[in-house]
Amino acid sequence: MKIGIGNDHAGVDLKYSIIKTMPEHIFINVGTDSYESCDYPDYIKLVAEMVQKGEVDCGIAICGTGIGASIVANKHKGVRAALCTNEFMASMARKHNDANMLVLGARVVGIDLAISIINAFLHATFEGGRHKQRLDKIKQIEQ
Repeated sequence: MKIGIGNDHAGVDLKYSIIKTMPEHIFINVGTDSYESCDYPDYIKLVAEMVQKGEVDCGIAICGTGIGASIVANKHKGVRAALCTNEFMASMARKHNDANMLVLGARVVGIDLAISIINAFLHATFEGGRHKQRLDKIKQIEQ
């Protein structure tokens, strides 16, 4: 799977741990590689744009808590970013909301939990049905 990944300074270590632990995926890294303080919107925007344009299968955004990254990602039309702190949230984000971007808080989840969350996200699929009707309403709001 081709995954866009972006982060601020707080997410550098988590990003590299994810990439190293999941060699079966192709990661397009658009995040900072520096620990020097930076502005997360600059990097999260790049991941969201890749998702929006269909250049990647999905995206992962990382900042300290994940809150700011989630806000930025969801400003992009067609991006459905879900801030997840456990596997159930990640699975349901895909199954019920057809999320195409996962957001993680580097200061909230450790690497083992992050990998479990990512796997739950990547292995779940949108269920459609009543959830499609709800997703269509979200798309109408975006207009």
